[in-house]
Amino acid sequence: MDVTATKAEIRNAVLARRAALGPAQRAERSQAALQHLQALLVPGETVSLFWPIRDEIDPRGLFPAIVARGGRLALPAILDRRLVFRAFTDEEALEAGTFGTHHPGALCPELTPDFIVAPLAAFDRRGGRLGYGRGYYDTVIDRLRQSGHAPRLAGLAFACQEVDTVPMEAHDIRLPLIVTEDGLMRTDSGKAAD
Repeated sequence: MDVTATKAEIRNAVLARRAALGPAQRAERSQAALQHLQALLVPGETVSLFWPIRDEIDPRGLFPAIVARGGRLALPAILDRRLVFRAFTDEEALEAGTFGTHHPGALCPELTPDFIVAPLAAFDRRGGRLGYGRGYYDTVIDRLRQSGHAPRLAGLAFACQEVDTVPMEAHDIRLPLIVTEDGLMRTDSGKAAD
């Protein structure tokens, strides 16, 4: 089986596990994960979170904490098949995006995040991240690094999304940190970078 097919098989299995969580479980586990994620916030930073789709973990409870620390909040937007980050001010400024997402509209300025918290479909303890198959985050992180900006990175997911191994390709970027309701996981890639 090729890597693309293996990734699709893992994605389908893990997303089925995630979908099996009930709304109350998702809300409770999201709040627990945000308690761990909040410890990573640095005052004054621009932080990219995401507007959840379907049964994804919900980071919106952290929005006020970022602002309270003097930070700026950015949400991803897909423009011409590339990911950018736009300033988020309030829900009224959101418009429908790709894959059922919501993102700040064209009047919202683009921002360069200091800290990117990425959604994911699956993860492993080596920092392997399986997204939704388009490579948007890998591409934008690589683009930021090429321009001399190295944002801090973390993945945010439910613990049930962990797998033994995420197949990685040359363009895939490992995450040094994964945050779930069970806590903060410094991955093998994060330990190597210390």
